[in-house]
Amino acid sequence: MRGGSRRRGRELEKAILAATLEELAEVGYARLTMERVALRAHTGKAALYRRWPGRAELVVDACTAGEIDDEEPPDTGSLRTDVLTVMRQNADHLTGHRGDVLRGLIADLMNDPEFARLVRERVRTAGPGAIRLVLQRAVDRGELGPWLLDSRRVTVATDLLRNHYLLYGAPIPDDVITGIVDDVYLPLLLAPPAA
Repeated sequence: MRGGSRRRGRELEKAILAATLEELAEVGYARLTMERVALRAHTGKAALYRRWPGRAELVVDACTAGEIDDEEPPDTGSLRTDVLTVMRQNADHLTGHRGDVLRGLIADLMNDPEFARLVRERVRTAGPGAIRLVLQRAVDRGELGPWLLDSRRVTVATDLLRNHYLLYGAPIPDDVITGIVDDVYLPLLLAPPAA
């Protein structure tokens, strides 16, 4: 950045992650380069390589960074209301820039095994943060058993929402969201653990 103060730390990282998402939306993962991201972020490639060993790691961090910065999910005291609110927020995110990036990445996951491996490792570790927090609160209130937080059941609602989006696009109708929550997710959460 000529003529201005030099960005560092979190400010520079946010600029790089935003530039990465913009590049993904514009050219896709296959054509994304560290050089193009650096140019768009108004920084040098060295700043990227100090933080990420390659574009796969950069892209995964860029795609998950928004989840960290999002506002904290609601705490209404009702599991159903909290889950519906988070699902509607997720659906809104898919309607925008994030959804376009997700659709573009699906084909790249199929064609790049190393990128697919990294996404599986990182996304599985990160999990659906807002839903996980809502479920943790329900566990704390005694609505759900603590065993649930380590089960595959946690991700079912967000997986179904994402799959609907990938097949039908956006916007996602509210009756689809309430159907996922009322017909599938809540009954699954409230069912006892498998023996």
